[in-house]
Amino acid sequence: MKKILLLVLICMSIVGLTACSGNEEKGTEANGSKPIVMKLGSVNNDKHTLHDGYEKFKEIVEKETNGEIKVEIYMNGLLGNDQSMIEALQLGTIESVGVSTSMLANWAPSMLAFDLPFMIKDEATADKILDGPFGEKAAKQLEEEQLLLLGYMENGFRQLTNSKHEVKTLQDMEGFKIRTMQTPLNLATWKALGTNPTPMPYTELFTAMEQKVIDAQENPYGNMALDKFYEVQKYLTQTNHVYNPMGLVISKKFYDQLTPEQQKVIKEAGEEASIYQRELNREKSQEYLKTLEDKGMVITELSPEARKEFEEKSQSVNEEFKEKIGKEYYDEFVAEAGK
Repeated sequence: MKKILLLVLICMSIVGLTACSGNEEKGTEANGSKPIVMKLGSVNNDKHTLHDGYEKFKEIVEKETNGEIKVEIYMNGLLGNDQSMIEALQLGTIESVGVSTSMLANWAPSMLAFDLPFMIKDEATADKILDGPFGEKAAKQLEEEQLLLLGYMENGFRQLTNSKHEVKTLQDMEGFKIRTMQTPLNLATWKALGTNPTPMPYTELFTAMEQKVIDAQENPYGNMALDKFYEVQKYLTQTNHVYNPMGLVISKKFYDQLTPEQQKVIKEAGEEASIYQRELNREKSQEYLKTLEDKGMVITELSPEARKEFEEKSQSVNEEFKEKIGKEYYDEFVAEAGK
């Protein structure tokens, strides 16, 4: 009986070892080493063109490193809000994040320039700034905070929505409780425009609108359509008040551990994926707007007179934040935006 029991235990051990060996093989590369896992977090919807951009980045990295680096994408705020994810990058507990330059400005003040109201008039101007000297210098500032920018994607031009009534003039939104991003410049802009701004993480925005904690918000068409803002907001005014870039950022601690060849792949993949996503987002932008209209939102275009009033009312913000941005950065940004 003891011999039979011993034989059974030996067989079970052999089966167990075989199973473990099989699992190990599945989790390793052909050369026997485990792939480096690179987690990429975002608060945006997984149907957004940003997700397509991150998928393009993943595709290039995994192909060009022969599977040495595996990119795992986490959308919809699964890894936290923007601020907590950036802090995790600095600690090295997350490898990469797609995040608004508005939030990155808390670590690189020069990026506040992107939030200056009514400064960037069109997409061609945006590209010239992002891919030019200013965009490069702003990215350099991040490195001092253990953050490395791989490329600029985009969320697009931001628009105003509210649940109260149509907004055609400044006076129409006086006293609105409006959600803004968690940066002083955004707060100052909407205060100058006569509203009561409330800073709030994007991950909390829909609930705040649904519960009437706020009356209004401002975001690009893609965010509003994909996250169904039309269910809680009725009126959309095409303000185009700010162009919103999105930085694809990697932890410098993580990057420094890679081989020179892997670093080169990561950098080139970030640049290529960023250009791809910007082009795709611009194609999709009008589709997002049509979705909002089809779902019952009232779309209002500002008259030239009203737009001029918006612009003039917000100009005080430029002077107020010139020093915080840094005069050298501010002057260069304004010059490039005005060319």
